[in-house]
Amino acid sequence: MTKFFKYTEYIYLIIGFLSLNVIYTNWSSDKQRAYLFIFFAIVSFGMFLFRRNYRIKFEKHKQDNKE
Repeated sequence: MTKFFKYTEYIYLIIGFLSLNVIYTNWSSDKQRAYLFIFFAIVSFGMFLFRRNYRIKFEKHKQDNKE
């Protein structure tokens, strides 16, 4: 189960970097779209950090219960 959590973390990270790419390519031509993808990038990186923190707590809790 923890491997699944680890993979979803990196999916959010990939989405964040793809959003940064769209922001970079559309900044001069379509600012409205770029602003939308700024929002997506912030949410994606935030979800990456949230899921990572949650997974680490889950692994620590699981390890403490084994002892």
